[in-house]
Amino acid sequence: MSSETFTTAMFLIAAIISAGVLINAVFPVIYTLSGTIASSSHTVDERLSTDVKIVTTYAGNESSTARIWLKNVGAGRISSADVQKADVFLGGQGDFVRLTRATELDYETWRYEILEDTNNYWDPGETLYIEAKTEKIPEKEDIVYFQFVLPSGLYRSTTFTASD
Repeated sequence: MSSETFTTAMFLIAAIISAGVLINAVFPVIYTLSGTIASSSHTVDERLSTDVKIVTTYAGNESSTARIWLKNVGAGRISSADVQKADVFLGGQGDFVRLTRATELDYETWRYEILEDTNNYWDPGETLYIEAKTEKIPEKEDIVYFQFVLPSGLYRSTTFTASD
């Protein structure tokens, strides 16, 4: 009888130690995984709530300047810092360049203004005005290519006809 009690006690102690080892091995993985899932869901939520539409465009070959108006039609606001990190591509179809953001407009640069901005964010319903300058703008009546890419990966592109 005492040998059965001793054996049962040994099995019980082994089960408790095994459970402790298993919890110590699995808990960090679950904790890391939950952080990854939370981060991923935040990124997906941010992408789903962000949407931009190109409202109108203009490009003149003589001035080498393009003007583009974009509207934030999503549910989320976009920080001015994210707009500053955006990529702008402009030029002829198949012959375009990535422009550098600048405060003063010069060749191969772009600048922006959030129209009617009150809080340094591109809020839903607000318009972003982009002015860009490049020698890659084609002749009048030729096709101009424009693409705007936010750091989140959201991008909008369009083609339109150059004016004088």
